[in-house]
Amino acid sequence: MFVKTRFEELLANLHQKHVYIQTHNFPDPDAIASAFGLSRLLQSKGIESTICYHGKIDKYSTRKMVESLNIDIVSLDDIDNMTEDDEVILVDSQSGNANVKNINGTHFICIDHHPRSGDSLYRFCDIRADVGACSSIIAAYFVENKVKIDTDVATALMYGLKVDTNNLSRGVSNLDLNVFYTLYNIADMKFINSLELSTIEFEDLNSYANALKSIKVYDNISFANTGNHCPEPLIASISDFMMLIAGVNICIVYSIKVDGIKISIRCDDPKFDAGKLTTLALNGIGSGGGHMEMAGGFVPFTKEHEKVDDLIEKIEDSFMDTVIRYEKMNM
Repeated sequence: MFVKTRFEELLANLHQKHVYIQTHNFPDPDAIASAFGLSRLLQSKGIESTICYHGKIDKYSTRKMVESLNIDIVSLDDIDNMTEDDEVILVDSQSGNANVKNINGTHFICIDHHPRSGDSLYRFCDIRADVGACSSIIAAYFVENKVKIDTDVATALMYGLKVDTNNLSRGVSNLDLNVFYTLYNIADMKFINSLELSTIEFEDLNSYANALKSIKVYDNISFANTGNHCPEPLIASISDFMMLIAGVNICIVYSIKVDGIKISIRCDDPKFDAGKLTTLALNGIGSGGGHMEMAGGFVPFTKEHEKVDDLIEKIEDSFMDTVIRYEKMNM
């Protein structure tokens, strides 16, 4: 009996010869690499695509990846001809999430590695919460469908995999490992090493300094403020950095934005699930979720929040209370 691959199922649900591939806002290497790989796969089947995103590509290393690998990616602000009839594929994100901008086209298809959120209906979805990087899912499509992976695509997918799994140190599945070995002999590892050695720009040091000056540690939990308007990928990088502190198992790093407070969470205590912890802590004041070891959230400003400091205190108290409740629930 003939069984379709996941990519063949995806193709069966596309009705047009051009699609948009949308990443989450302020895309990171995994989101961009996944979109890039998928666009090449679709091209091999005669389907053209436009990769698009909202926000900015903040990190120097990510911009260098895009420029050096000739990844054609467009800001949604520069697309003015999208209609409700256009087909949109979401990668590394899900419809309705706070980090995905609503657009004219309809999100018909979703490919993601985050836990399923909301009740969005897709023609086709491939959501694998046990996989460490969306890049791994896309790389598997190449292998399963016997489509050749060129060096640029392999390099992007390898870098996306390494970034999202912190060099294969968190949330790694068998698929991630298999993909790593497949990509290793094709990707330009020297170029990837250069990207890994150029992740911090001079102005980023101010955000690291803010976080270090503001850090508060309660038992095994730390809180830190990166300062106002810190780029989202940098907030995540600082979260990883804060986890290097001895004795800290849960880290909450945040930045004050124009419309609210962006939060990044890291956890290496097996008793806790960072995604579930974040969802519970922000319930009623914001939204959030993610993986066992890493999560994100956002708390919007409202008329009720007159002082930012009061809101920050409320967020910190909520996380502390939730940790205590979560621990009791799982005893």
